[in-house]
Amino acid sequence: MKKLIVTALLTGAALAHAQTVAPAATSPATPSSPAKKELIQKLMTLQQPGIEGLARNLVEQPAMAMMQAAGRALPNVPSDKRDAIGKSIEADVKKYVDEATPIVRERAIKLAPSTIGTAMEEKFTEDELKQLIAWLESPVNKKYAQLGPEIQNGFTQKLVAEARPTIEPKIQALEVKVRASLGVPPAAAASGPAKAAPPAKKASAK
Repeated sequence: MKKLIVTALLTGAALAHAQTVAPAATSPATPSSPAKKELIQKLMTLQQPGIEGLARNLVEQPAMAMMQAAGRALPNVPSDKRDAIGKSIEADVKKYVDEATPIVRERAIKLAPSTIGTAMEEKFTEDELKQLIAWLESPVNKKYAQLGPEIQNGFTQKLVAEARPTIEPKIQALEVKVRASLGVPPAAAASGPAKAAPPAKKASAK
């Protein structure tokens, strides 16, 4: 839930910035005060786990894309070298995640107050901030945050299972067209369904 709220806040901040381009669409900022700034600081503290999770996702997404691309290419590697190359790629990806995650996380935490915090201070009243904080601290939200990943994971697995038979042939056809556009011989394409290489252990990204 916190991750979703952070994403929503980031989207809201981006929309607020876009609105300032057209003066007619700009809404007046709500008055600030020491009490309001204190609420923003509390909100940032509550949102820090979500901000850190967002930073971790930004690091992991390209890494996982590389792993998937490697998984598609591995069938073309001689069988006697395939296992060693796969482990080497996995180790390189793990090293990248381990090194990049703390850097992006630190910068995200430093950047959040001047972006998310500023947008919230301008667009929300003091009373609205109190209500938002009360919701974030509520037992219902905490329960949802605990159960959210499990619920989302079940949904994702079901969606992937049902969509794969239809989407996978389209992905393969797209890959063939891209290879043809790049002048890559068809023989270089994997003959079977696209498979990802074993992902780096999740614990390594923390």
